[in-house]
Amino acid sequence: MQPYRIVLVEDEIDLGHVLQAYMEREGWEVCLYHNGEDALLSETKSPHLWVLDIMLPGMDGYELIKEIKKKGDVPVIFISARDQDLDRIVGLELGGDDYLAKPFLPRELVIRARKLLSRVYEQGGVMPKTIEVTGYTIDLAARKITRDNEPISLTSKEMDVLLYLIENKGQARTRDEILHSVWGEDYFGSERAVDDVIRRIRKKLPRVNLETVYGAGYRIVPT
Repeated sequence: MQPYRIVLVEDEIDLGHVLQAYMEREGWEVCLYHNGEDALLSETKSPHLWVLDIMLPGMDGYELIKEIKKKGDVPVIFISARDQDLDRIVGLELGGDDYLAKPFLPRELVIRARKLLSRVYEQGGVMPKTIEVTGYTIDLAARKITRDNEPISLTSKEMDVLLYLIENKGQARTRDEILHSVWGEDYFGSERAVDDVIRRIRKKLPRVNLETVYGAGYRIVPT
């Protein structure tokens, strides 16, 4: 298997080099940029993960993720000196998969990146290439969803939650269970993140029968 390709965008030069060194020890190819404009103009071939500082000169991390998501569904981890719930919520709303508040240990970023890469790209077991859900076709390898051959854009987190509920079709899953399985054991944010992703899935995929089971969580009901 080819090594994972990571794009790291961090304007603090010393911190950027430290994070790059830690991730390269994992055998990953890491391209470091100090602003969003240079990162977008880079020739890095199909990165598997973006790690973005929010407070960048010129184009900030929020603007940058919008441009990234136009090109495809690639996982994104935000890092920032701002540790406010609003920043985390905005990051998730825009399609971010994780959020690390500075200061943090470089090893923590490596652990979170490894878990995210494993979840997105290393699905174990023998799985079908596509599945059908209430008129939607999900390409599991490409992580894309269509209806009548028309693509529907889902963020990485929306896709992860959708697939988790499909795997447990008919069974209610609590917010804690969804957070543990999709966000990971080391997630310390609000449970509202689950509600927000569920709301967006319902809006984008209205034909999916995604129920709220009061006191028990969420489930997809077979039709």
